[in-house]
Amino acid sequence: MSGHSKWATTKHRKAAVDKARGKLFAKLIRQLEVAARDGGGDLDANATLRTMYDKARAASVPADTIDRAIKRGTGELEGVHYEATSYEGYAACGVAVIVECLTDNRNRTGADVRNLFARNGGSMAEPGSVSWQFARKGQIYLPGALEEDKVMEIALEAGADDVARDGDMWLVSCGTLVFNDCLAAMESAGITAESSELALVATTEVPVTQEADARKIFKLIEALDDHDDVQSVWSNCDIPDEIVTAIGDG
Repeated sequence: MSGHSKWATTKHRKAAVDKARGKLFAKLIRQLEVAARDGGGDLDANATLRTMYDKARAASVPADTIDRAIKRGTGELEGVHYEATSYEGYAACGVAVIVECLTDNRNRTGADVRNLFARNGGSMAEPGSVSWQFARKGQIYLPGALEEDKVMEIALEAGADDVARDGDMWLVSCGTLVFNDCLAAMESAGITAESSELALVATTEVPVTQEADARKIFKLIEALDDHDDVQSVWSNCDIPDEIVTAIGDG
């Protein structure tokens, strides 16, 4: 399991009582606005907006809140102009980290992210320093109770690259161009995804075998992820399941 997936799993375990629900809503709303601004407000014609819409509904964002976000993005309602930016850096053990943001003030966000790296045992890097170690991929998580043959057949016919077990779920990996086709194929088969996203997947992973190092990495990722402007944090750490479990239980 990749470092990002492991962190997502750890966050999920800790989220039984989710004090960050308001932050999640704010991030999803911001993503909706930008997707609508860049590709229009039609869910059928704007695949990115449809993905963000589905994520927001899955997170129980109210329908009227979603509608207003889309209208702000298309200009029907007044709103703040956000732009996408990303930052690269390193965590403990030379683990590569990419931070994707949506911000209305690049200077403020850049300074904040740099400070978070410095305060949590990491360091910022120049653009392009670590991004070559990642590739954009569609990732669709499905219930683990589904039969492997059924998942495999539907996914591969829709153009997916791979189906693999990831913890207690199935992970369907695919190219960005067929991401929505794969989601649609699952929906047509009556399968509801647990989650789905266009992720930055590490092509080269860094093994992390000491719990103390893993805790440092998770601390940095958590600090970055908690920032209002940060939408996603990706890393290329490869941490054994038993260490992840120990951190999650602790």
